[in-house]
Amino acid sequence: QVQLVESGGGLVQPGGSLRLSCAASGSSFSIATMGWFRQAPGKERELVARITNEGNTNYADSVKGRFTISRDNAKNTVYLQMNTLQSEDTAVYYCHVYARLSAWSNYWGKGTQVTVAS
Repeated sequence: QVQLVESGGGLVQPGGSLRLSCAASGSSFSIATMGWFRQAPGKERELVARITNEGNTNYADSVKGRFTISRDNAKNTVYLQMNTLQSEDTAVYYCHVYARLSAWSNYWGKGTQVTVAS
């Protein structure tokens, strides 16, 4: 199994910043893409950002220019720097990893709450 541990969520005022981290651990696995999804109350889970092994990134249109995804391959860790946060960014943020143990599979973190409110 691949375990994902997220950190960095919390309450922030509109216009503020937060940085999410997600560390992957396990035995003898290879990671392809790492990313973040989010799910707001009453809405479907949606992609926020993801990054490949080669560092190629893609973002949801709603976060382009405000969020930055990065990864440290040596630490199997992915980060999401979130700036100029808006109330619409309030959601549970889930770390996602596409990794291979015996076969390629999707792995999810438990989620971390991000609340943007004054």
